[in-house]
Amino acid sequence: MDSKNVIAAIALSSAVIVLYSLFFVPEQTTTKQNLAEKNKIEQNTDTPSLVEKETLVQISRDEALNQNKRVQFENQSIIGSISLKGAAIDDLTFKNYNTELEGDEKIILLSPRNIEDGYLIESGFVTSDKNIDIPNAETIWSLKGKNKLTNQSPIQLSWTNNQGITFEKEIFLDDNFLFTIKQKIINSTNNKYDFYSYGQIIRNKIPEGLSNFYILHEGPIATLDDELIEEDYDDIQEKKFSQTSQKGWLGVGDKYWITSLIPPGGKEFKTTFDYKKKFRANFITTEPIELSQNGTIKEELQIIVAAKRVDVIDGYAETLKIDKFDLVIDWGFLYFITKPLFFGIDYFFKLLGNYGLAIIAITICIRLAFFPLANFSFRSMAKMKALQPEMVRLKELHKDDKMKLQQEMMALYKKEKVNPMSGCLPILVQIPVFFALYKVLFVTIEMRHMPFYGWIHDLSAKDPTSIFNLFGLLPYDVPSFLVIGVWPVLMGVSMWVQQKLNPAPTDAMQAKIFMFFPLFLTVILAPFPSGLVIYWTVNNILTMAQQLFIMKRTTVKTVT
Repeated sequence: MDSKNVIAAIALSSAVIVLYSLFFVPEQTTTKQNLAEKNKIEQNTDTPSLVEKETLVQISRDEALNQNKRVQFENQSIIGSISLKGAAIDDLTFKNYNTELEGDEKIILLSPRNIEDGYLIESGFVTSDKNIDIPNAETIWSLKGKNKLTNQSPIQLSWTNNQGITFEKEIFLDDNFLFTIKQKIINSTNNKYDFYSYGQIIRNKIPEGLSNFYILHEGPIATLDDELIEEDYDDIQEKKFSQTSQKGWLGVGDKYWITSLIPPGGKEFKTTFDYKKKFRANFITTEPIELSQNGTIKEELQIIVAAKRVDVIDGYAETLKIDKFDLVIDWGFLYFITKPLFFGIDYFFKLLGNYGLAIIAITICIRLAFFPLANFSFRSMAKMKALQPEMVRLKELHKDDKMKLQQEMMALYKKEKVNPMSGCLPILVQIPVFFALYKVLFVTIEMRHMPFYGWIHDLSAKDPTSIFNLFGLLPYDVPSFLVIGVWPVLMGVSMWVQQKLNPAPTDAMQAKIFMFFPLFLTVILAPFPSGLVIYWTVNNILTMAQQLFIMKRTTVKTVT
């Protein structure tokens, strides 16, 4: 085998892995339309709150929650409360997810607006008529009927201004993460008015613990008229995004959590992502709703504040007919590989009861799928290894005539029906699968805090052991950059053994470079999710078994 090709393939694989994990940003095809011509909203009509000056106070979250009267809500997935001041959903905790692997503290997502970590959702109506009092962030709503929101009992909120107009909200909660808000305006006057419905998500600051991985988007996100929109926090600070659409959804996404708004169906709306001391993602309908004299108008929107479970997200996308809502999970540009790969792993998890075993099972399936290609490659590699003595002889014979040497070697390859490039194919074919699996392990909440066996308690995190303290036998911790665990070492050893099965480079310098590649990739892949390293190790072992089998059955006879 031509060792230059192998080295090039491994070098390419390594470089792509590193560059992808550190620098690659899929190009977004976002078209930021000029709304000056399309915007049907009057110039002075917009969603409220960000133009108001608000002072953040140095109080605890619990103190902030106790400042206003609240309506509690709870189901099997979430618990929290709605502030009667502003009717804002500003208190939400996930019941089934802990902040740390070992600990009881639950994930808190939403918090009151007047504290540093404020993160909330508002909805309602606005009007271009400045003479009408409408509910705002300071409005105190009245609670009617049930005093707790559950999946069995909705709540009703009401507020009447001094002009004879009543605003009502009926809020429903399903079993998981869906709030449905049915809004109503009742006009008891003889005047006509125009209203626009809106919804907005307000976040006071960039969240702590932002992943800052370029393979993962966190921040404002939407699909508008079939187009995926992904904006970073720093981009929004520099320039506002606005677009008018006929359908879609919008929200703010974290690695594992999504806060989203689904505007009323069948109506054009304007989506805005902007920053005025706070981040905002909002929509407002562009066509006015006419409130006739002594009349009533109604509007409905959905709010989903969810853990990004694939089954839940896909379920909402299907039942609510939300266009491309599954993209709240960042499947990446290899969507067509990544999502089916997740479903394959999830299938084996349900069958075997362990995601580590599921990864091993899917690895076997991938090896079987690529079996014909691998067979072809390994037969060629076996022939190349058998041809090494003849190749050495030719190099000695024609060491002063490079042209003749190339001709003789090409004639030898043709005679033995060997393709020197075929040895690269298994590595190159694995690269997209490797990236896809990395994506699955990195972004899916199903993998979060999922154990394997022994010391691997979280397949989405790196192997916590280190060779530099003898994998925990010595009583001291090592710096994070020296954490090279058991599984990365096993992977490196498997690569070294696999390397020995391949033809050795005839060039001394190439041989030295080739020798260090297992060590290099061990160090590179040590910080990667342990599930990914397990996949790579098992794949190496299966590859070696297949290669040994083929080598024993492949014979080459050459005439010297």
